[in-house]
Amino acid sequence: MASAAPDTAKPEGMTGFLGWIERSGNKLPDPVFLFFYLIFALVVVSIISELAGVSALHPTSLDEGTGAPLKIEAVSLLAAENIQRLWVEMPKTFTHFHPLGYVLVVMLGAGVAERSGFFAAGMASAVKSAPKALLTPVVALVAMLGNHAADAGYVVLIPLAGILFAAAGRHPMAGIAAAFAGVSGGFSANISPGQLDALLFGITEEAVGASMLDPTWTANIAGNWYFISAMTFLFLPIIWYVTDRIIEPKLGPWTGGASAGADADGLSPDPTAQDTELAAKGLRHAGLAALFVIGLWAAMVFGPGTPLVNEAACDGVPAGDCSIHSQLRPLYQSLVAAFFLLFLLTGWAYGRASGSIKNHRDLVNMMAESMKDMGYYLVLAFAAAHFVAMFSWSNLGLISAVHGADAIQSTGLPLPIVLGLMVLFAALLNLFVGSASAKWALLAPILVPMLMLLGISPEGATAAYRVGDSATNIITPLMVYFPLILVFAQRWQRDFGLGSLTAMMLPYSVFLLISGTVLIVVWFYLGLPLGPDAPVGYALPGA
Repeated sequence: MASAAPDTAKPEGMTGFLGWIERSGNKLPDPVFLFFYLIFALVVVSIISELAGVSALHPTSLDEGTGAPLKIEAVSLLAAENIQRLWVEMPKTFTHFHPLGYVLVVMLGAGVAERSGFFAAGMASAVKSAPKALLTPVVALVAMLGNHAADAGYVVLIPLAGILFAAAGRHPMAGIAAAFAGVSGGFSANISPGQLDALLFGITEEAVGASMLDPTWTANIAGNWYFISAMTFLFLPIIWYVTDRIIEPKLGPWTGGASAGADADGLSPDPTAQDTELAAKGLRHAGLAALFVIGLWAAMVFGPGTPLVNEAACDGVPAGDCSIHSQLRPLYQSLVAAFFLLFLLTGWAYGRASGSIKNHRDLVNMMAESMKDMGYYLVLAFAAAHFVAMFSWSNLGLISAVHGADAIQSTGLPLPIVLGLMVLFAALLNLFVGSASAKWALLAPILVPMLMLLGISPEGATAAYRVGDSATNIITPLMVYFPLILVFAQRWQRDFGLGSLTAMMLPYSVFLLISGTVLIVVWFYLGLPLGPDAPVGYALPGA
């Protein structure tokens, strides 16, 4: 895949509000250094806060001596015990960062599925077989499901959508727009959890643990399963409508033919070009591997011994008070391993059948390459882990959450409206800081415990963040794939610039943001579970 546009002239920058966003965002440091700068600022704030006697009353813990609510006071990060903890526990702070293990395990398998060609072949097969009348919704659906495929969703599906639209006599830019909206605007929508869930819920678990509000809460990567599935079926008709009724009519009829621009830089018209018979064979083998993993997990739930069911969870609990979800908690906690094995075996099966994996050494190399790709994430995780940990050591996270919750309660705003405002805040911040994990690592230490104090579960806070984080991906030039999408567009229309791409994607962003915000607000009003054993409402233990 080419990495430069056929037209070597640099596109002009944007003007107006979006131009200001582009210029302001480009002035921000890399997220890794952003965390280091914030750590420095945190040290200064912790010193001032301790000197000023900043404190709060713990909402659930009592002072053992007086029986009154425990007073939490700000602690300077330059206190001797915190300096000692920083240097002595540095390896532990890094390696015990919850998202780290979750993400690396899932990516070991996903790297094989991506590098073997399984993800690309699966998406291409699904889109190519779509009837012309349903081309837009099929592209949008496969694009949203393709967020499990990481880079493959951007690098394979988006240019392929343009080619397929042109072949159908439709404007290829409409295909690119629909696929981009699905892959990136619907980044959090899917019918099953995946590596994004592992990443975000790892950070959520870290934030809950640091707050000391609920020692019993543990992350369940299926905690937003029902909600993200609903997002998928909500976003699908929206992307379909915006593409066919707003974007394509504005683009006008396509007169360039089915292949114009497809070979402009020497590329094959099909970015997944390979032996069709071998790819079909590989997909069949991958399907059998998927059935094997599903059957294996079903056997561990329903078979002898039921290792993934805690049958003793309801011992001594009145029958009416015991939830099946309590017994199934081991199953939920095993989903990280399940996705690792699913991606690994389906990718391996596809690769063996299609020829992309010839022996076990190829498999190991693909797993190793996937870890190389995680190099930047490891550096980011090191900085984020210390920021989150030091926030906890200073007590400023919990103090900020308590006072923030009190301030929100004093306004009298209904909790669903609070969730809606959080969505809008995340969407605005996403225009300047593109990394989903970096933003959540910054926000979660305050927002998660604050919303818990207000009666919103950690799963509810995570769901609200996800809506805002994905909706504005497609209109910010700071999103890492934005220049690549511009390259794909310029193959078909050489004068297509950054401003053109942003203007084309803006209707999608507005519709997805509004509908996603309404969804989370209505979800809270109705009190629906966000996933298995994952209510949107929350009550502190003992409250």
